Amino acid sequence: MENTAAKADAKLPLLEKISYSFTDMAGNLLYVTISSYILYFYTDVFGISVAGAGIILLVARFADAISAPVWGSIVDHTHTKWGQSRPYFLWLAIPFAVATFLAFTAPNLHGTAKLWYAGFTYILAAGVVYTGIQTPITAILPNLTTNGQERIVASQFRMVGGAIGSFITSTFALPLVAFLGKGDDKVGFMWTMFIFGILAVILLALAFRNLRERTVAETKPIPFKDSLKATKGNWPWVILVVSFVIFWVAQADRNGVSVYYAKYYLGNEQLTSVFNGLQVVGVIANICIPFIVKVTNKTMTMIIGLIIGALGQAMMGFVGNNFALIVTGWIIGILGGGTAIAMPFAMLADTVDYGEWKTGIRAAGFLTAVGSAFCIQLGSGFGAFIPSKIMAAAGFVANKTQSASALASIHFCFIWLPIIIYAVVGAIMCFYFKYEKMEPAIKAELAARHAKNGQTD
Repeated sequence: MENTAAKADAKLPLLEKISYSFTDMAGNLLYVTISSYILYFYTDVFGISVAGAGIILLVARFADAISAPVWGSIVDHTHTKWGQSRPYFLWLAIPFAVATFLAFTAPNLHGTAKLWYAGFTYILAAGVVYTGIQTPITAILPNLTTNGQERIVASQFRMVGGAIGSFITSTFALPLVAFLGKGDDKVGFMWTMFIFGILAVILLALAFRNLRERTVAETKPIPFKDSLKATKGNWPWVILVVSFVIFWVAQADRNGVSVYYAKYYLGNEQLTSVFNGLQVVGVIANICIPFIVKVTNKTMTMIIGLIIGALGQAMMGFVGNNFALIVTGWIIGILGGGTAIAMPFAMLADTVDYGEWKTGIRAAGFLTAVGSAFCIQLGSGFGAFIPSKIMAAAGFVANKTQSASALASIHFCFIWLPIIIYAVVGAIMCFYFKYEKMEPAIKAELAARHAKNGQTD
């Protein structure tokens, strides 16, 4: 039993950390393209009204969010020779690429048929299949190691990989659309997503090949109703879920409205690639996270990120159309947002431990699925719906010269709405401090329980 515990608590090889980064790199290659450009694709390429597109995204995300706990329960019941979460990187890689390709395909449809096609392919790509990928990406972390510091480092690698994936799609998506489409954005988006899909499949296959789940042998299949019981009294998990849902409203809003801000407010659509391409500087924040956590703690690290993100947003709001200063504020916002977004993924593994300590049930798949995929889906849905309604109410019309009120709505959604949301999230996270202080005692008690059970067995 001691050898098993030591193996579970061991440091992860560098190859595994790099391979873990491939999971989010692949996910972001496709999902960030969806979250950043699908609203623009619907309104300016596929020809759906901004109000109609917003409703599609919101309704679809509610449907998608429901799939998160289902996928979590599926992962909790998965036991193969490859592990519990790892097989899904192989099984869902190609479906993920195909579904995303279909979401950015614009067939010659009209009226209701166009809306149904958009809704179905969006739910398939950004919901059902993406959730099936996102769930094991997060659920596998508690199974890679029980070492808390190694979890932070592994999550850091994941965030760096995600940032690189975001950089690739954000920097090259629109230029590739223009180059490959040769003036036809419908064709351009199809070929661009084909290329990104191939890259994502390769990265997920490498992750499947190199990752190992060390603690999965300790996890037994549990009924769905018992997975629900793991949430009872799990207040750190509840805090993270609420905070992360709200945070993703801001994240999706910033990414989705950036193309409108560049095209209509700054007068140059291609500046979107500059905005989104700069997301790669978030790698700096990811690299610094373990050091910030050592000096402060995980909760404070997230709050610091929110504060820095809000300051960057505010700077953009006060510099007018000075693009250099706008970019500077954007970079500051990325550094803050990159710090804040990384922490819940690492902290979810600790809430799995808390749930086991509190209830005796270790529902890693369910808790992390709801805490990651559910939050991303639901938050992103509102993050697309809210600005679409604000812009529609202000008189926004795609591919037209915008009125002063429409431009003001774009500016508000891009600059000030995220600041408001960051403040709300920071206030909620203040309740997490006391639970983080309990973690060392919880881990020690769980280790003692596992040792006792091992001796009994």
